[in-house]
Amino acid sequence: MTAAARAPIIEARGLTKRFLKAPDLAERASAWLGGKAGGEVVRAVDGVSLTIGKGEVVGLAGESGCGKSTLGRMIAGLLEPSEGVLLYKGQDRATLTGSQAKAARLAVQMIFQDPYSSLNPRLRVEAAVGEAPLVHGLVSRADVARYVADILKRVGLDPELRRRFPHQFSGGQRSRIGIARALAVKPEFLVCDEAIAALDVSIQAQIINLFLDLREAYDLTYLFISHDLGVVQHICDRILIMYLGRIVEAAPTRALFESPNHPYTRALLAEVPRISLTKRTFHPIKGEIPSPLDPPPGCHFHPRCQHAMPRCRTEAPALRTIAPGRTSACHLNDA
Repeated sequence: MTAAARAPIIEARGLTKRFLKAPDLAERASAWLGGKAGGEVVRAVDGVSLTIGKGEVVGLAGESGCGKSTLGRMIAGLLEPSEGVLLYKGQDRATLTGSQAKAARLAVQMIFQDPYSSLNPRLRVEAAVGEAPLVHGLVSRADVARYVADILKRVGLDPELRRRFPHQFSGGQRSRIGIARALAVKPEFLVCDEAIAALDVSIQAQIINLFLDLREAYDLTYLFISHDLGVVQHICDRILIMYLGRIVEAAPTRALFESPNHPYTRALLAEVPRISLTKRTFHPIKGEIPSPLDPPPGCHFHPRCQHAMPRCRTEAPALRTIAPGRTSACHLNDA
């Protein structure tokens, strides 16, 4: 089934997130002496629009610092957008109240990059996994132990270990605990923020397979955030490429890898390690990702793009359809 044919579970329209950077001591002294006052604004997410259909696994990829995690936290409801609208099953989440608001919050859960720092070190696993469903009335106190045991089995953990603390588990086991905690409130949508980045390669493969199994068992939808395109290639139906707060390309996974459109996407794919008998020259993306405190005008990627034209320096390209199911934000598509 295509993305267009799936009923949308999450839709973002012009989603923007700005953070105010407080002035440091030198800046405050300058303001006191008559210089520029006030803090700087970090535009972490800049007018992102996207739709994720029920049952999809969508990848969100890009370099560190491009705004992926901030976007994921807004979708998960952990951050409020500065501008824009976030819809859950067609309803503006900001306008939901009472039982509808509670259902929307529980339906979208987040799995974090570092499971150890996201788990309370003073809580045993049975409490970490069972507390939320008990508080929200999803399970009775009499049934919570059995409920936790069932979820731990689902994620490949021995229920007999539920009395242990997080520090008594390995990194891969803690990842499974984080997944179990998210599943405990019966979500429909999981935001996985670099959920396997800190694991060994062999453990990564096990967790990816677990995500795929859980997708089938619970009819889940995923937003899979990663800087590793090699990982998202194996798990995602569709990939969004993000650069400095903006989505620059979106396409089905196979189409993106076979014929990337945006110069940034092509540069990222050129850096993916491959086993090949053909010798190839490695060309890293030149320059560093600009600061979101002072993003370049026009197309944010133009200072690092070998195809940049004068127009790129002044006019931001719109994200527009270039083929069925594919969008890209590049002035080269207008030629």
